[in-house]
Amino acid sequence: MFKRDRYLRQVGAITSISLVAGCGVFSSDSSSDGKPIVVGTTSGPSTLDPAASWDSSWELFRNVHQTLLNFPVGASEPEPDAAESCRFTDRSSSVYSCKLREGLKFSNGHELDAKAVKHSIDRIKKINVNGGPAGLLTSLSRVEAKNDREVVFHLNQPDATFPFVLSTPAMSIVDPEEYPANKLRTDGKITGAGPYRLQAYKEGERAELVKNDNYEGIAERRNNAVTIRYFPGSSEVVEALKDKRIDVIYRGLGASDIVDIQDSGKAQGLQLIENPTTEISYLVFNPKDQWAKKPEVRKAIAQVVDRPALVHNVYKDTVEPLYSMIPKGLVGHTTGFFDTFGVPSASKAKQILVEGGITERVPLTLWYTTDRYGSQTKPAFEELKRQLEASDLFTVRLKSRPWKTYSEGYQKGEYPVFGRGWFPDFPDADNFIAPFVGEQNALGTPYDTPEITDKLIPDSRRESDRGAVATEFEKAQQILLDDARLLPLWQGKQHVAANEEIGGAENAIDPATMMAMWELYWKTSW
Repeated sequence: MFKRDRYLRQVGAITSISLVAGCGVFSSDSSSDGKPIVVGTTSGPSTLDPAASWDSSWELFRNVHQTLLNFPVGASEPEPDAAESCRFTDRSSSVYSCKLREGLKFSNGHELDAKAVKHSIDRIKKINVNGGPAGLLTSLSRVEAKNDREVVFHLNQPDATFPFVLSTPAMSIVDPEEYPANKLRTDGKITGAGPYRLQAYKEGERAELVKNDNYEGIAERRNNAVTIRYFPGSSEVVEALKDKRIDVIYRGLGASDIVDIQDSGKAQGLQLIENPTTEISYLVFNPKDQWAKKPEVRKAIAQVVDRPALVHNVYKDTVEPLYSMIPKGLVGHTTGFFDTFGVPSASKAKQILVEGGITERVPLTLWYTTDRYGSQTKPAFEELKRQLEASDLFTVRLKSRPWKTYSEGYQKGEYPVFGRGWFPDFPDADNFIAPFVGEQNALGTPYDTPEITDKLIPDSRRESDRGAVATEFEKAQQILLDDARLLPLWQGKQHVAANEEIGGAENAIDPATMMAMWELYWKTSW
């Protein structure tokens, strides 16, 4: 279906490296008397309806909902899950057909058929939440349920990445009897068809997952139940792991925590698993703000920001500087921001401002979220404030909100400059360009770039060999660089910490950096 060999040689499979191995010889046959594995995270869902979500809510959806395609362990392209088979049925990659597995049911026993798939995708576009996943479906014209088991997607342009879109949790298949066609579900419940069903949920505290006996798909569950506990910050989640109140940490480890567990975790009965990922962190400039809308201000900031200092002083070198929106390891990655701005320079930044007619100190308000990207977020923004004010060119005020209200704020365009992280929807350079541009994007700030949206992205999507699209993405990156509307900061790694009784964490992070909870298991000594 795809010619991805050359691309995969560059990306490599998203693999896991165990830094601290458990001891002894283990089997995964035991479930420790059925006791749930407790996973702690600082990344809670903002919504329980897939039609509203293009954020961390996906991490819950991946485990309780089912999609037509999904990523098996070690894979870097999606394979059929709820589907029995999927393929493009034309030469231009504009008609995509899937045949469902026979006898699929939702967790409530209702039938999952082609009409349910059509309902699930159609409602995303119809409800059209600002900053929501409708932005992933710009190439979709209509969905056709040909019969009970066959669903056909008619695209308005060739799109070789469409199978990847269908693998995202945004495209979760929902029960038409529980999820309205024209509005979001608001009763605080989930009806899915994934490996688990949601037995109980309390916002901001926990989600209790148990096996969904109706599930038919590619996930091979290695535990009977998982409880996800949501914590407000890194210190709380790490303390819970050390006190044995949780068994695994997924998202939320601070840099000092990573270093500590790497150095002394074995003595504490802990293990650290490092997963190379394409996670990035960046700043977004709102074109409606009187200062952020000025290219000279944005470029002066780009000239001042010292990424190596940020990475070393705040993140203890657990992340690395990033100079393009497309991260290392993906086709189209460049070092454009370094090539253009070089080493940080206040004098060069001043010259940029003066040439733009700006001679006074520029006032800026930088926003960040308090509970999404780990405990280093606040110190990172304090470091950015320090750097900018040290240039004598900017006066910076910092403001913050919890993720739920923070995400609502940027979708409404409330913030002049704000920080975002991006965990890829799927492992392709397209996913680091397309979501950020166009009238409707994941940032809530319209970005009119016709050269990218009308030419470069469509041209790249005609190519099934994803290793052959470097030119299009390099040109797109140059446009982003010239505009400086987005400022890349660093590229990270995904670290999972667990007590030594837990196995499977090295296989649990998929290419979109979400945790497949079904891979976790209790080790049993022989």
